[in-house]
Amino acid sequence: MELLIVDDHPLFREALASTIGLSYPEAVLHEADGIAAACAALAAHRGIELTLLDLSMQGVSGFDGLVTIRARFPRVPILVVSGHEDPRIMREALHHGAAGFVPKAVDKATLTRAIRDVLSGALSIPAGLTETSPPARGAGRKAPLAERVARLTPQQVRVLTMIRQGKLNKQIAHELQVGDSTVKAHVSEILRKLEVISRTQIVIDTAALDFDRPQDTHAG
Repeated sequence: MELLIVDDHPLFREALASTIGLSYPEAVLHEADGIAAACAALAAHRGIELTLLDLSMQGVSGFDGLVTIRARFPRVPILVVSGHEDPRIMREALHHGAAGFVPKAVDKATLTRAIRDVLSGALSIPAGLTETSPPARGAGRKAPLAERVARLTPQQVRVLTMIRQGKLNKQIAHELQVGDSTVKAHVSEILRKLEVISRTQIVIDTAALDFDRPQDTHAG
């Protein structure tokens, strides 16, 4: 069994690896300190069966890391292991493709059970979290955000992330090493698939991907 631990805190990666090693002594563990490193590890080690992902890492906004890995490696389930315990964040993580959610404060038995459940194909839901169904569509005109984001290709997810960061087409083209026309084509497809008509609406509609701002506002 091969697992990937994605967290930017070396001490937590070490603690998580130690915990997993006690329950699964024969497991091969890979580590990554960010989303780019995680994608590189998943591409290099096709035997990885599960990714354990921290949502809050340096350079990652909201659920962008989860969405990026899901888009590029949809066959590898993701178990979120996060310091966040807000039920809203837990539900949104599940809606955006996570196969389970485990708060970092849980005991070893709970973490081990969550890993076992996800590896067996089940959904690992935190105790007490009952509202796991997608939110209502409201007027019913648009599909849920997670469903619309899932329509994007991996490259379109990268472009979406940069649009959310406020980057212009030229900056995106430079970063991706592609032509301006290619970026324009991606933006057009993103607009169509997200069912919006402007870049501003892209940012507004995908605001649910960024849990930090509403959480901070609520805390204040």
